[in-house]
Amino acid sequence: MKVDYVADNEEEKKEESTEKKDTPRRILVNSKVRTNLHAEAYSKDILIVASKLKKYVKEKHGLNTSSDVMDILSDIMRVTCDRAVESAMRDGRKTLMKRDF
Repeated sequence: MKVDYVADNEEEKKEESTEKKDTPRRILVNSKVRTNLHAEAYSKDILIVASKLKKYVKEKHGLNTSSDVMDILSDIMRVTCDRAVESAMRDGRKTLMKRDF
């Protein structure tokens, strides 16, 4: 004995699944949600390679570089990276790209 309503139901499921495949899937990430695990520890880290920066400034401009410069440049890098991360999250991505800067 064949049941017709099962076949009709299967056709509807096939139509629904093709509609879902045709539309692109996009995951939106909420940019206001932040996880600040060990935020204080990261705010103290030096993000700049001091020896390379000192060498660049010395060879290019003939100047010495104070150690305080590394702290300020690290702060600037944190702000710049935070802005770029927010840009990536607004676009619904979990990957930071150069276009975010």
